[in-house]
Amino acid sequence: MYETFQYLNSMPIVPHLIALSIAYVLAFPIGWEREIEERSAGIRTFPLVALATCGFIQGAESAMSGHPEAMAKIIEGLITGVGFIGGGAILQMKDSVRGTATAASIWATGAIGVAVGLESYDVAFIISLFTFLTLRLMLPLKKETKEK
Repeated sequence: MYETFQYLNSMPIVPHLIALSIAYVLAFPIGWEREIEERSAGIRTFPLVALATCGFIQGAESAMSGHPEAMAKIIEGLITGVGFIGGGAILQMKDSVRGTATAASIWATGAIGVAVGLESYDVAFIISLFTFLTLRLMLPLKKETKEK
């Protein structure tokens, strides 16, 4: 019993909790924006994508330390996997394609999680900010173009 307590006490839970929380919080505004626009993915999907990608990086970091090639393969797999999830948000209609912004946003959210997992918090913040601003500020331009 004492060994179990010592093992649990030595686990770096707090740093991981902080990183995973940051990934979640940075993705939340993107999910909120997609939810407001009533898109196929929203307030639950985006934070979970960031949380999961960050978790994969955080979970692998101790096992892969000193092996950058192995970490690169994990990141490559995450990029592909998140792209696949985003691809599911794209719908081809008779004469149009919908969901590309949501798909790109899911991919960006995966990048947020990876960046946080690699402790590149500045990159994660910038991706989050630019993705959110693109979705919010470019929407009127898109609507204006459709009306013409």
